[in-house]
Amino acid sequence: MKTTVRITLGWLPGCALVLLLFGMADWAVGQTTGAELRLETGEEIFLAACNGCHGPGGMGQPQATLGFEPPGTFPDFTDCNGSTREKTFDWRATIHEGGAGRGFSPIMPSFAEALTLEQIDKVIKYLRSRCGEPAWPLGELNFPRALMTEKAFPEDELVLTTSVNTRGLKTVSTQLTYEKRYGARNQLELGIPLQFVNRDNGSWIGGLGDAVLGYKRVLVANNHTGSILSAQGEVTMPTGNRLRDLGAGVTVFETFAAFGQTLPGMAFLQMQSGAELPVDTSKSPRVAYLKMNFGKTLAQSHGFGRAWTPMADVVADREFATGERTNWDIVPQFQVTLNRRQHIRANAGLRMPLNNSGERSKQLMFYLLWDWFDGGLREGW
Repeated sequence: MKTTVRITLGWLPGCALVLLLFGMADWAVGQTTGAELRLETGEEIFLAACNGCHGPGGMGQPQATLGFEPPGTFPDFTDCNGSTREKTFDWRATIHEGGAGRGFSPIMPSFAEALTLEQIDKVIKYLRSRCGEPAWPLGELNFPRALMTEKAFPEDELVLTTSVNTRGLKTVSTQLTYEKRYGARNQLELGIPLQFVNRDNGSWIGGLGDAVLGYKRVLVANNHTGSILSAQGEVTMPTGNRLRDLGAGVTVFETFAAFGQTLPGMAFLQMQSGAELPVDTSKSPRVAYLKMNFGKTLAQSHGFGRAWTPMADVVADREFATGERTNWDIVPQFQVTLNRRQHIRANAGLRMPLNNSGERSKQLMFYLLWDWFDGGLREGW
């Protein structure tokens, strides 16, 4: 879950007291048959277990009530920007394992002994209801980032992607992509590429490639059916040197739709379909493409630990020209979360041609991802 503050051990006495009081209340409930003391709803459980620190309605307890001085403000669960991004899976892990289990401060205690998973889910449902704006897609629609297929969910991420040809023209392509979310359904994207090419004489040259600027808009997000659909437009600018094979030398407009669908057992399907439309087809051809991604997330420690996601992209593209053939590729890959907070991730895969393999090379591909909205690079380890 997103928190906007760094929590220190200075909070321990106050929140430990809250946990102790809740434990006493829980014991009292177990000793009492009166229905008036039963904790049935998420709000009731929250008021008994979480209210001491997080305050009424999850907006943060006033310092005058706390009895200790926090180093900053508590997260406000009525703030949709912070409370909708993560999956129930992640909320459950943080409450069950405590802050230390997910790389937050240990002042957030573990409720593994005090609450059942059913009670934890009721608390999560209550906290999520505190966001009163249904336009915000929930984190269940935020699927793992694939190497080839664009996701539909808007993000705040920094991604460094590299691909290396295994034969033929020796090239190394690296792109740093910055993504910034605006509001519930918008995202701006900037891609800065660096290209490195091995010349015939054995020497390497490198430089700036063709920069990319894009805008994404979520069109439909249905949290009940687990579906999300977005549209994106991009422009690739000829910032690279075409004569040195560092760019296409032409402005290219790209438009596509991206779709995501939840499947049972933390599996998912993602699709992307679009076209690349250069302003000068003598320098670069027009291309239509379809990309599909299938995957399933697994988690250690009974679902509360490190996440592993095997997945595969299937890619088809074809030039807008008579007699051209459709190229088919498959990209098996494996994403893993690197830290406990899971906002630093890596993915590695191999792009393999399924046809026309004599004309196209295999590519090693990998990325490092930082979801900077969830914390700094050095946090959460």
